[in-house]
Amino acid sequence: MKKLFIGILVLLSQISFAEDEVKELPPIDPAYMGIHGMVLFTQGSSVYASHMPLYHKPHDVQLLYKLDNNDLAVLQTIRDGDLITIKPKPFNLQRLMRGEKMVINVDLYAGHFERDGMLVYENIPLTFEQLLYVRTFGDIKPSSNKQAYEVVPLRQNYNLYIHKILQAPSYDHIIGIDQEAGCLEHFNTSSAVPKRSELQYKFLYCGTMKPLHFETEDFAKP
Repeated sequence: MKKLFIGILVLLSQISFAEDEVKELPPIDPAYMGIHGMVLFTQGSSVYASHMPLYHKPHDVQLLYKLDNNDLAVLQTIRDGDLITIKPKPFNLQRLMRGEKMVINVDLYAGHFERDGMLVYENIPLTFEQLLYVRTFGDIKPSSNKQAYEVVPLRQNYNLYIHKILQAPSYDHIIGIDQEAGCLEHFNTSSAVPKRSELQYKFLYCGTMKPLHFETEDFAKP
């Protein structure tokens, strides 16, 4: 009985400690409130959203989320499009940075929503289900031809490679690899902002690749 009583006390203390940990989260930073454009892409029947970062707040964050989508028309639109972007209603990006599950109403565009993209769906709800990757620009390194990529596994032998954006000039790049061999995560390029074809050549022998996003204009200057 004594051991049981001690066990209950330990369990209650653990629950209390866990609750204290949750309560210790700092308040949401209002500086991250804004319209946070994102690129959408698919892998199989799953939909993913990648935040379109900039060098300044509230957009100085690389972030990847898996969406919970049951709308086959939306899935088909994203799957068939060369570039699908969304313009969400204003929200605080730090909520996604913390890994919250959120439903956000968005306008969905074929093309870049700020560069003559065509509105396809207006004010539709999207469920942001799972945070897969987040990186802030607090320790961003100077521009260089030495490139580094983060690996985000989606399923067995299928990974996303996400370029770690540097100070300007730099680029945003995401590529999916159905991997058959090891890929380099660090390599040199001919310039700080290489052509997309040069980057794809770096991954040529890894396996079957699917270019997902490439952006240079937003990173030409701070």
